[in-house]
Amino acid sequence: MTRDEAIAYIHSVSWRGSRPGLERIRELCRALGDPQKGLRFVHVAGTNGKGSVCSMLSSVLTAAGYRTGLFTSPFVRFFEERISVDGEPIPGDKLGRATERVRDAAEKMSDPPTEFELLTAVGFEYFKETECDAVVLETGLGGRLDSTNVIDPPVLSVITGIGLDHTALLGDTEGKIAAEKAGIIKAGSAVVVGRVSDEAFAPILARAGELGCSLFRADGERIVPRSLTPFGAVISAEPYGEIRINLAGRHQLDNVSVVLTATEVLNGRGFRIKNEDIKKGLAAARWSARFEPLLSDPLVIYDGAHNPDGIRALKENVKELLGGDAVLVFGVMADKDWREMIKTVSPVANRVFTVRPDNPRSLDPAGSASAFRECGVPAEACGSVPDGVSRAISFAKEVKRPVLIMGTLYMYAEAEPAVLRERKTK
Repeated sequence: MTRDEAIAYIHSVSWRGSRPGLERIRELCRALGDPQKGLRFVHVAGTNGKGSVCSMLSSVLTAAGYRTGLFTSPFVRFFEERISVDGEPIPGDKLGRATERVRDAAEKMSDPPTEFELLTAVGFEYFKETECDAVVLETGLGGRLDSTNVIDPPVLSVITGIGLDHTALLGDTEGKIAAEKAGIIKAGSAVVVGRVSDEAFAPILARAGELGCSLFRADGERIVPRSLTPFGAVISAEPYGEIRINLAGRHQLDNVSVVLTATEVLNGRGFRIKNEDIKKGLAAARWSARFEPLLSDPLVIYDGAHNPDGIRALKENVKELLGGDAVLVFGVMADKDWREMIKTVSPVANRVFTVRPDNPRSLDPAGSASAFRECGVPAEACGSVPDGVSRAISFAKEVKRPVLIMGTLYMYAEAEPAVLRERKTK
């Protein structure tokens, strides 16, 4: 099976949608010889921040000399980003071979697996094949019934933060959502928790207590920002001294505190991660589409925030790092609470160019443009993402303001090359 055939096969079952439950992934893994067994996992769940935490933590483990697998979703540039080892995405030929093995097992199942379950199994196959010393495993949706939860007790379970997202599936309160995320906690694992409300912390604490797990709360107070810019930050944190990170935004300080606490816990559970490994790994970590600069003149930032907590953090970053307002390119999925997103971000919007991402779930840009105008923000609907990017950059040059492309991760693949074309045609 070639790389393209593998991706086409995995995508071909997308119509099955998300069907929470572990029965199918357990059967599939058994048929493959349980490739996940014998691997040491750091299992990461959370509403916001889990991708950044996974990226930073895997970079730290790689810097410490461990062969480190990383499993994340969704991808923003190309499919293979979702499965990587030591920062290198799975090669196309190995994706093909692993997918072929998974397909042969899946086609014998009476209840066939979903797209995400297939991908999870492919990841396990590759991490076993490459003999990873550690795997940083990001959940997809939720935790308790997420296909990644088929693993045996991980070395460490991490819950980065809890907010309201996917409420139809996970619950309509932070407490209910936290209970679902806390399902990744297993007996024999340690637990690290990021900044969460008391309501969200209660079920996490209860789950850890029931299973006799040691629980550690990340200490955000020790993170002292020295310099925050759209291109990263310099912070100090005891006992590490000065630390440089390339992931921008004040919200990343909470994520760094989770990573520091996680590495300290891992050092108490058989790992050997030196302070210089932590600093080197954090400096090397990259994570696309999370307040990511794509162009410097004019400054163009991409941010895939798409839920209430993410949008609030984005708004504060515009105030602190972008001078108070920005020209927006706004594209969003229709099943998100886009009206609330617009209300939240409107105070920092100079002008808005709304677009329709290339996704069947995307919202008609005329609707979002109208909602922005109702909030008192000049807005116009554009024919395509590249058109919106081009018009936003031209206007930003006139008013000398930065551009912020936002609303979803799903338009990054269209937006990034459109921005780069604008740079070439300056």
